[in-house]
Amino acid sequence: MVPSEENQLVPKEDMFWSCRQSIFAEMKKKFSQVESAAEEPRVLCIIQDTTNSKTVNERVTLNLPASTPLKRLFEDVASKVGYVNGTFDLVWGNGDNVTDTQTPIDQNSDKTILDAGFEPGKKNFLHLTDKDGEQPHIMPEESGTTDDSVQDRFIGPLPREGSVGCTNDYVSQNYSYSSVLSKSETGYVGLVNQAMTCYLNSLLQTLFMTPEFRNALYKWEFEESEEDPVTSIPYQLQRLFILLQTSKKRAIETTDVTRSFGWDSSEAWQQHDVQELCRVMFDALEQKWKQTEQADLINQLYQGKLKDYVRCLECGYEGWRIDTYLDIPLVIRPYGSNQAFASVEEALHAFIQPEILDGPNQYFCERCKKKCDARKGLRFLHFPYLLTLQLKRFDFDYTTMHRIKLNDRMTFPEELDMNVFIDVEDEKSPQTESCTDSGAENEGSCHSDQMSNDFSNDDGVDEGICLESNSAAERISKAGSEKSSLLYELFSVMVHSGSAAGGHYYACIKSFSDDQWYSFNDQHVSKITQEDIKKTYGGSSGSRGYYSSAFASSTNAYMLIYRLKDPTRNAKFLEAHEYPEHIKQLVQKERELEEQEKRQREIERNTCKIKLFCMHPTKQIMMENKLEVHKDRTLKEAVEIAYKLMDLEEAVPLDCCRLVKYDEFHDYLERSYEGEEDTPMGLLLGGVKSTYMFDLLLETRRPDQIFQCYKPGEVMVKVHVVDLKTESVASPISVRAYLNQTVSEFKQLISKATHLPAETMRVVLERCYNDLRLLNISSKTLKAEGFFRSNKVFIESSESVDRHVAYTDSHLWKLLDRHANTIRLYVSLPEQSPGSQFRRAVYQKSSGDSGNLDEACERVKGPVGNMKSVEAILEESTEKLKSLSLQQHQEGDNGDSSKSTEASDFENIESPLNEIDSSASAENRELENQIQISDPENLQSEERSDSDVNNDRSTSSVDSDILSSSHSSDTLCNVDNAPLPLANGLDSHSITSSRRSKVNQGKKETWDTAEEDSGTDSEYDESGKSRGEAQYMYFKSEPYTADEGSGEGQKWLMVHVDKRITLSAFKQHLEPFVGVPSSHFKVFRVYASNQEFESVRLNETLSSFSDDNKITIRLGRALKKGEYRVKVYQLLVNEPEPCKFLLDAVFAKGMTVRQSKEELLPQLREQCGLDLTIDRFRLRKKTWKNPGTVFLDYHIYEEDINISSNWEVFLEILDGVEKMKSMSQLAVLSRRWRPSEMKLDSFQEVVLESSSVEELKEKLSEVSGIPLENIEFAKGRGTFPCDISILEIHQDLDWNPKVSTLNVWPLYICDDGAVIFYRDKTEELMELTDEQRNELMKKESSRLQKTGHRVTYSPRKEKALKIYLDGAPNKDLTQD
Repeated sequence: MVPSEENQLVPKEDMFWSCRQSIFAEMKKKFSQVESAAEEPRVLCIIQDTTNSKTVNERVTLNLPASTPLKRLFEDVASKVGYVNGTFDLVWGNGDNVTDTQTPIDQNSDKTILDAGFEPGKKNFLHLTDKDGEQPHIMPEESGTTDDSVQDRFIGPLPREGSVGCTNDYVSQNYSYSSVLSKSETGYVGLVNQAMTCYLNSLLQTLFMTPEFRNALYKWEFEESEEDPVTSIPYQLQRLFILLQTSKKRAIETTDVTRSFGWDSSEAWQQHDVQELCRVMFDALEQKWKQTEQADLINQLYQGKLKDYVRCLECGYEGWRIDTYLDIPLVIRPYGSNQAFASVEEALHAFIQPEILDGPNQYFCERCKKKCDARKGLRFLHFPYLLTLQLKRFDFDYTTMHRIKLNDRMTFPEELDMNVFIDVEDEKSPQTESCTDSGAENEGSCHSDQMSNDFSNDDGVDEGICLESNSAAERISKAGSEKSSLLYELFSVMVHSGSAAGGHYYACIKSFSDDQWYSFNDQHVSKITQEDIKKTYGGSSGSRGYYSSAFASSTNAYMLIYRLKDPTRNAKFLEAHEYPEHIKQLVQKERELEEQEKRQREIERNTCKIKLFCMHPTKQIMMENKLEVHKDRTLKEAVEIAYKLMDLEEAVPLDCCRLVKYDEFHDYLERSYEGEEDTPMGLLLGGVKSTYMFDLLLETRRPDQIFQCYKPGEVMVKVHVVDLKTESVASPISVRAYLNQTVSEFKQLISKATHLPAETMRVVLERCYNDLRLLNISSKTLKAEGFFRSNKVFIESSESVDRHVAYTDSHLWKLLDRHANTIRLYVSLPEQSPGSQFRRAVYQKSSGDSGNLDEACERVKGPVGNMKSVEAILEESTEKLKSLSLQQHQEGDNGDSSKSTEASDFENIESPLNEIDSSASAENRELENQIQISDPENLQSEERSDSDVNNDRSTSSVDSDILSSSHSSDTLCNVDNAPLPLANGLDSHSITSSRRSKVNQGKKETWDTAEEDSGTDSEYDESGKSRGEAQYMYFKSEPYTADEGSGEGQKWLMVHVDKRITLSAFKQHLEPFVGVPSSHFKVFRVYASNQEFESVRLNETLSSFSDDNKITIRLGRALKKGEYRVKVYQLLVNEPEPCKFLLDAVFAKGMTVRQSKEELLPQLREQCGLDLTIDRFRLRKKTWKNPGTVFLDYHIYEEDINISSNWEVFLEILDGVEKMKSMSQLAVLSRRWRPSEMKLDSFQEVVLESSSVEELKEKLSEVSGIPLENIEFAKGRGTFPCDISILEIHQDLDWNPKVSTLNVWPLYICDDGAVIFYRDKTEELMELTDEQRNELMKKESSRLQKTGHRVTYSPRKEKALKIYLDGAPNKDLTQD
């Protein structure tokens, strides 16, 4: 029965609507799920694998929904890191730190990660650790597949920056860091990039994937008797290829190959061109393969032939030569064109397109005996089996004078038919328009094989025909067969990503085994498609305009390799059974080495590496090393290893040593391992980890002692016993205590250890620096008192009355306070050479007062005969001082009319030595004086240097500026802080305040400002009184013998001093040892690099110094407030070295330039032999080597001239009267260029009244005699003296700028010292022969290199790529 039409439609309509409703319901459900998933918070988990040192720096990141169960978290982690789930634990970590006591997360819990304490929106750090002391099991390769859903959540470690170009396109970022040790899923092995060797990796992978090359390489046999395997390039390539074929690693190293090239590690940081490397490597292989079966392998595979011809268009005569090539360089964009070639085929046509030589380029025809129009071009005669095309993407932009990369789009086919290129013959008329100069493009790519002349008019005879054939029939037959078989298939694309300055190479290679394309990007190998190959065309999808390259992708093909499709020649890779015997042996050898390496890695994975410390029992120094012990070794075996590692065989027996858990940071012994001698170290240390949160200490004992038991939870206390009578603090005794013990119980514990009564015991805890707390509440616990893991206490137990004095006023507190603030310094004293300068600086003491020097320092205890005692040193210096003092007085009696008044005032100043208590014990080695400390509120921590140590001429002798004039007088103070009486009735302050009184008339001087600016302080306030309250400061000195190399005959002091002492007081303590007042020597702090910086702030304490710092004392007057040390250089404008150091001087705020010149005169005479008058020289600004503003005599420092520490100034000797009288004038240095003689005249100074260009030309015309209208000038470039090659000056400078004033662009001459070159525009440039030009170039190059100037601008030179056949570079530096 046939249903009616109505009956048919009704059910169909119902079915349609029901389906539609179900679809809508399903879509609604999906949308709600997506919506809820979008609203659900996500948790960021960062997991660090701490089980292995190789992976500790890698992190796996998971971004999971908050509802993810903990089970799923463990599954995801296992999948990503490549471990079997259930063989590892996850514990909470705080960044890079994790606590041992934390409990692992429960893997079997049904909780969500949100319920387990994970915080959405924050970084949740987890550490992957060993489970039960066993390392995680690595997942087998077949189970290493990952779930797609997991990949969506994974945020993996990004590839290195250098591979951005290809990684974004071809390499998945979802790789696991654990897979570094396992082979890629593609089955291919990558190559490790040593640093910048990506270009090498690309070429090596291409050669490996070329069956004909690999097979031929395997057939070559290495003879070890004839060559060193390390330097044999073919042998190392064999090894590399075998490893690429058989290794189970993800990537292998290329260091053995580069070592065979003769490269060192620096070559790894040089990036080269892959085409250049291909050439050089092929040349090296040809040299190595001489006299072998592979001698002609490179030519057989890669060499083609072409004809370079020129044909006369009048008679048909053709001159030609046969060239061979290994690659064909194809131009991306023709020279002078703004449009690139669209394809490789188009570029190949352009390569062989002939050009017409006409007009001035006509060719001289041998047959016509005249210049004729001719056709010049190239013809391909033979294509190689492996065709290499180089796309010339690197070019030179003559506009910017920089190398550029052309990123234009150029397509290339998967199959390339070369038949159309082998018999091209241009029969066009001579009027054919010429194209690009393809011969120039091919320059350097072909080498001459044969030169000949062809007088035949038959143009087609030699095209595509092998020239060795004799009969024409054979030639035609061969040409026909070659034409029919010139179809090539693409199998390698070497890609460059980056710019002309640098970038990254990788290779896209098709496997002939399965016709699959792969990306070989250093250690990463992945499958790619034909579409990925098309992405390397370069350019963009837009029009190929001039600017398309600038906005195109920088990732594009650079080298293409095609293989001829010829079934009779196309080879397959050798199978294992087809290997030659020597290759089979090499394969076996490499497998054994890899297995051995794998076993070593396994041992490494199971080796515990932990810091080991040991206090040497006899040397008493803390030694440090790294203990490496297998996790299965017992504690007893580990002690033996540590015992030998620390070299204790001769110091202590083995049974007197043990290992304990140690915290080196807090110097805390955490626990000992009694009864666990047979326990494996893996269990004791909590598994094999990359880093441990604790260390081990190899503890030693004497045979008559027993080891103390250290339990977890105990605290370590170092107890120092204090003796108030001798004022000594004993070495520490270690005591273990508990935090819940009371102070009373703690005293009993110490009493047992020290055998001192607990009843009278005072315990002082040093919680931190300078925090000394008396523990006087017996019931308080140690925890409440602030005890921690490691503690330091001082105890004193005696019946002295000091116990009843307030703690902060007690002798104990003062002694401990002094102990806490005392530092040990090593002071190098200067060698004193008596002389005229020294005599000015010494103490002026009468013979009856010389005994005070002996009282200044107590006798020093020490080994007799090993060194001079301080007393002996002082006696010796005292005798010298007495004799010098007598000489000085005798000279003074004879009278010296030239001495200044202030100088004679100073010579009668009495010694400012502090008086010493006469009751001091002769046996006491300490010198403890009552000195003045500055108010701590006024202290400034900045330490500044006033001299450049390298140029400081005062380092070996006394400064010549000591008391050379009134400015050099010094401020001194006696022990009672009263102004020191001087011989002329003035006090010391009156000298200071009377200095430069004329300069300061009518001016209010702000000493605070001067102090801040100069970086120096005065010890005294303006009333002459010392600032700060009186306080006893600790100072102890004793002679010291410095290490070898510290300077023979140099005297050293070891000084223990309170670091709260001021620099001023410290210097006063050193006066007896130096032999001159504190104001006449300088203190230099020596840093680790042996750099010395002067300490100049007198009211600053030694708080910035630390134990064992070195200090050097140098003779010379120290700076006072408002003074600056200035380096004076002589300006010699016409000398090869225009900047010559003269001396160090001292200038002061408020001093005029003329006054500073007056003070310089005697110093210049004595030190430099310059006998000048004050009007015969000027001072001017020095900015590096450039002369600047001329300072006028009435200028005042700090008002008209800014002055600072380390200031430098030029001194310029004048030929005549000073022409600079006003600041409105401008002094420029002019130099005439004589082009007809090719020489430059000497500098002449020109002083201008304004900045007018017209006035400059007038002045130049006056000094040179050149007519005003013929004057042309240019501003010099660079640093004075603005040297430039005479071969370049005529055209390179900006001659005759179109400006009317000098202070505008492009001149910007606003200050004195600018260099102006000028010339006569009518003077013709000398014509030079090539020989003269070369000679001049050599001379100029030599001259400019000596002065530090370059002849021309040159960017960073690239290192030439070389492969050394003997395995090492030529050491002869004269040969390049």
